[in-house]
This record gives sequence, structure tokens and C-alpha cells, in this order.
Amino acid sequence: MEKSLKRMATMQRMQVTGLELFYKNGYYNTSVDDILKELSLSKGAFYYHFDSKEDFFIQIIENLLARKMYSMLIEPIEGHENTLDLIMNCFEDALETAVHNERDFGFVLSNFINEFNGRNENIMKHLNDILKIWEVNLVTAIQRGKFNGHIDRHVDSEGVAVFLMSAYIGVRTLMVETSPSARKYRFMSQLRNYFKAMEPKTTMI
Repeated sequence: MEKSLKRMATMQRMQVTGLELFYKNGYYNTSVDDILKELSLSKGAFYYHFDSKEDFFIQIIENLLARKMYSMLIEPIEGHENTLDLIMNCFEDALETAVHNERDFGFVLSNFINEFNGRNENIMKHLNDILKIWEVNLVTAIQRGKFNGHIDRHVDSEGVAVFLMSAYIGVRTLMVETSPSARKYRFMSQLRNYFKAMEPKTTMI
């Protein structure tokens, strides 16, 4: 039992460090040696836990990246309150975290999708699975908002979901280099206007 816990702790530490290095430098610019140097571990220790660099990265996707996406962009909009408020608060919190991240290199999922697209089908499948879950969750939330009367019934749920994902990924990219706080503020202001247009239309009697 103690040996198993120690192994899990070691794997967790390796994956956290691996994700940080891959995020900062890119997968193809980060070697197994770079990771081991950062952790002060031997190659034997790495290959005891993982079959290859690709296996290591896939486990990072499943154990860290998917959880990070769920806790930051999926779980916060699963409630039954006003859907538009939930999404607004979710984006606000996620973007505020990015504003205060001194080592911000962009939206981690988007960065990896750009890096692996056309280069590694296996890893792309794992990354796209997360993207699909995010999209389905947004569509479900918007449909729920329509059902609960918070969103106009004519709104295209799938279209809004794609727009929100594209907009979020876009602003995260723009926030990396220049005035992240100002860009976040302007983005959220426009998002409020967009959401206002999605509210149910009141008919005059």
C-alpha cells in the first residue's frame, strides 16, 4: 500500500512537471532528459512508470489536462441557475486566473492542438475528445437555459457553443503578450452585449 502511494505520488510529480515544461516549451522542444533534469530523476525511473514520451504525454492529458478543463470551464456551468450568468462568471474567473499567471503562454489545450495537428493523430484524438466534451457541455447548458426561460428559444445552441469556444480561445491567445487585463475587460464587455441579445424577447401587449 505504501509502495503504491509512493509510486502514485512520483507519477503525479512527474506529470505536473512534464505539463509545465510542455506548456512552456512545446512537446517537440522538450525531451525526456529535460524532464528528468528538472526532477533530478534517472531514465530508469521514467521508463519504470511510462512506456514512452508519448505515453507520458497521453497520461498527462487524461490525468491533468482533462481535469483542469473540467474544473475551470465545464463544472462551473453545470448548475441550474441562469445559464448566461454561469457562463459569464466561468469565463470571468478563468480569464482572471490567466491575467495573474506570470508564465502565461496561452490556452493550454489550444496550444497543444496547434502543435500536434497534422503531426500526431493519436495525441490529437485525446485532445479533440476534451474539446468535444467542452462543446457538448456548452450546448447542453444553452439548451437548459432555453428550457428554463433564460435564453430565447430561437437561439442556435450549437452555433453559440462554437462561437464561445472560438472567442475564448482567441482572447486567451491575445492576452499572452499585450495588456491581458485590458483585453479581458473588453472581451467581457462585448460578451455581456452578446448575451443580452440572447435573452428572451418581451412582447408588448
